[in-house]
Amino acid sequence: MIEQKNNPPEIVPVDLTSPALYINRELSLLEFQRRVLEEAWDESKPLLERAKFLAIFGSNMDEFFMVRVSGIRKQVEAHIMNTSPDGLTPPEQLAAIRRLALELMVDAQRCYQRKLLPKLDKEGIHIIEYQKLNKTQKERADTYFKEVVYPVLTPLALDPGHPFPHISNLSLNLAIVIRDKKGNDKFARLKVPDTLPRLLPIKRSSGGVRKDGTIPQQHYFVWLEQVIAANLHDLFPGMEVTAAHPFRIVRDADIEIQELEADDLLETMQQNIRKRKFGSVIQVAVYESMPENIRELLVDNLEISHNDVYVLESPHGLSGLWPLYNTVERHELKDPPYKQRIPKAFKRAVTPTDFFDAIKNGNILLHHPYDSFNPVVDFLNAAARDPQVLAIKQTLYRVGSNAPVVEALLEAAECGKQVAVLVELKARFDEESNIGWARALEEVGVHVVYGLVGLKTHCKVTMVVRQEGEGIRRYLHLATGNYNANTSRIYEDIGMFTCDESMGADTTDLFNYLTGYSTKQEYRKLLVAPVSLRKKLEKMIQREIEHAQQGRKAHLIFKVNSLVDPHMIQLLYQASQAGVQVELLVRGMCCLRPGIKGVSERIRVTSIVGRYLEHSRLYYFHNDGRENVYLGSADLMSRNLNRRVEVVFPVESKEHILHLRERVLGTYLKDNSSARVLQSDGSYIRPLPEAGKDVIDVQGEFMN
Repeated sequence: MIEQKNNPPEIVPVDLTSPALYINRELSLLEFQRRVLEEAWDESKPLLERAKFLAIFGSNMDEFFMVRVSGIRKQVEAHIMNTSPDGLTPPEQLAAIRRLALELMVDAQRCYQRKLLPKLDKEGIHIIEYQKLNKTQKERADTYFKEVVYPVLTPLALDPGHPFPHISNLSLNLAIVIRDKKGNDKFARLKVPDTLPRLLPIKRSSGGVRKDGTIPQQHYFVWLEQVIAANLHDLFPGMEVTAAHPFRIVRDADIEIQELEADDLLETMQQNIRKRKFGSVIQVAVYESMPENIRELLVDNLEISHNDVYVLESPHGLSGLWPLYNTVERHELKDPPYKQRIPKAFKRAVTPTDFFDAIKNGNILLHHPYDSFNPVVDFLNAAARDPQVLAIKQTLYRVGSNAPVVEALLEAAECGKQVAVLVELKARFDEESNIGWARALEEVGVHVVYGLVGLKTHCKVTMVVRQEGEGIRRYLHLATGNYNANTSRIYEDIGMFTCDESMGADTTDLFNYLTGYSTKQEYRKLLVAPVSLRKKLEKMIQREIEHAQQGRKAHLIFKVNSLVDPHMIQLLYQASQAGVQVELLVRGMCCLRPGIKGVSERIRVTSIVGRYLEHSRLYYFHNDGRENVYLGSADLMSRNLNRRVEVVFPVESKEHILHLRERVLGTYLKDNSSARVLQSDGSYIRPLPEAGKDVIDVQGEFMN
């Protein structure tokens, strides 16, 4: 930890709005992608885990272009020249993004070609170029083409009678040059079907005996687009196929909703999801071998600039490596499986009454994925089946396609419980899944609302109202992460069960705000955005500043996904200037520059990237020894504080505060394995373990 100084320093006036004090948010997000990519380069990781990180990098970069780059492009097209807090105009940001994004994508291709491919081959997982297949392998690939692929393909010609076809988002395509019998060259486009495996398995067999006596399976794959390219003559009989050049499209996928003009938000979202396929093209990836005339054809017909064309090595779309991780059952090449824990308080809970009694005995923390998500599902199942339960209310943001949480809500409604659910339809890239669940809930009589106009509902809250004696008791589950049983195994999050009366009353008021016309501005214990969260956080930071100014120990530890909000950054700068020790665990974007003399030399920023996605948000205030700890759904971004419904809740048990400060945050701050420390220039370095000191990997520590 940073050395604590009790004497308040002399503060030299500094303009805390100076662009020099801020890191560009888009470049900071790309630096996070670099940290993800570093995991793929890391030779200490199991081989298939490295391939998985390369697939994650590919998916992340697609989303970055679909959402972030498209947004800046719109600003440029609308001639909006407002500068970001770091002083860059939209055109300057686009230029800087292109330089860094291209560097990262080239590095990722290099990692695949030079590191992963040879090692996979050595381990018996062979991704072979079509031209290098042996005769038997080619026959298998060609047979698959004729029997399965060929009927699915639709070649589209380009000539005066056939205008340039629409090319869908994230699609891989072949630009084909064909020559007729008169010697005239023609152009056609063919989409590589995304309904078929991108990596085509062509053989699986047992390999030779290793030194350790094991016989690993041998897997053989070929890229689907190469099989199609080799068999194009079947699609154009009587013509000569002279060339086939793969290219991949990324489109603007950021949905804009005019909620005030939408009579039916559900229908409006369905229409917008359909429009997503037709957004403007943001990126076209091509190979070096694509000739200039075909590049020009794409630039002209897709209405893009040459700067939107990215020349990369094979393969296009590294997210195509996901099937490799999911289908190859080589457990020695993956992280060892981890058995999640069930908290002691729930181990003996058999009946619904047992479950509620456990919560009555005291607040219960769950730290996922180390603690199982099952108690959350069990909580809802218990509520659905308990005759004493009168009502269940819940917010749903991302629940996924397999949703035991929703199944429990459906059962509760069928059992006659009063069930009200806020389903956030505007959860990006989960809109379609959420629409399906909303309709299913409505069909069984659940009261479904779709959120507030102009706000995304991002909070994670469940309330069960139970008849007990002559009164009622409210049981709550409050969390930092989504009610998604699948992601709970790979996302790090913290949740809390409680039946605290004040928090229960606050939650009742919150649901009235979400489902009705309540304009309540004050809550007893919960910090609620956009109502009170910003004001309360600022007040507690200011209180820490005052402690430092009085010569008392002052300490802030925040764990968030992103730190972007300029006003919050300025307040943290003020805290550092006043002598507050500020330790920030920021997984992704961080626009604050640490280590600047006279501004932020008491601020340390660490990012943890590892097996699990760090997702919890935790706020610690030393408060002169009267410690305050809060957990919740909100990051320190303007959108979370101003334009989303967020809930941040207090942890009041002394035992839990000690656990979160020492065991959880303390271990994060000691990590010298997965941690990267932000430098004042925006780069990150990995701290090396000191001589004689143990290597500490925070996620490994929690698993053990």
